[in-house]
Amino acid sequence: MKKKLVILTGAGISAESGIKTFRDSDGLWEGHDVMEVATPEGWHKNQELVLDFYNKRRQQLKEVNPNLGHIILAELEKDFDVQIITQNVDDLHERAGSTNVLHLHGELLKARSTQNKNLILDWTEDLLTGDLDTNGHQLRPHIVWFGEEVPALEEAIDITETADYFAVIGTSLQVYPAAGLISYTPSTTPVFYIDPKPISIPNLRNKIETIAKFASEGVSDLREKLLILEKTT
Repeated sequence: MKKKLVILTGAGISAESGIKTFRDSDGLWEGHDVMEVATPEGWHKNQELVLDFYNKRRQQLKEVNPNLGHIILAELEKDFDVQIITQNVDDLHERAGSTNVLHLHGELLKARSTQNKNLILDWTEDLLTGDLDTNGHQLRPHIVWFGEEVPALEEAIDITETADYFAVIGTSLQVYPAAGLISYTPSTTPVFYIDPKPISIPNLRNKIETIAKFASEGVSDLREKLLILEKTT
């Protein structure tokens, strides 16, 4: 039986494909204050701005491809029972071939009703004012904005609690509640932390190995370390 490998990914892995993050640019995301385009208040203040912002992100996603980091994680399914929990809203993990991906913060290629959070539609083109659900309510991006609950969190916790190995890749571990997932790993589970600028993780019970590299290079190292562990256990 394959060991359970649970992987938490963040913006760092998608950045290598050309998707810009906001954490590296003074809180601005593609020139916008994140509070204007990624909060319920921003939506109510200027719906057109928010729709346009995500339309541009959706178009950008069509112009980029999975990188080596995404591809290696997909290939790890040959040797492990891999479950990816991602903070990213792109579909690069799926396009690389990963078959078990849980999106904590929503998905860019989906839209949902403003009145029924469970009414979710696939949406690959521009989303406009006047695009309505079957009951006549405006559709919004299927994104978990700052200040909103994370519906997939309980499922992510359940998955994390089953991990034989746990890896954190390309996330600053600053955005909660996602950053708190690491504390739900079984105490005997080895943890791997891949980030070019790793931070210290206080009060972690687990043995942790830090790989201070960008995602693609670090994931390659991770694969080697995991396969060695499998041979020696």
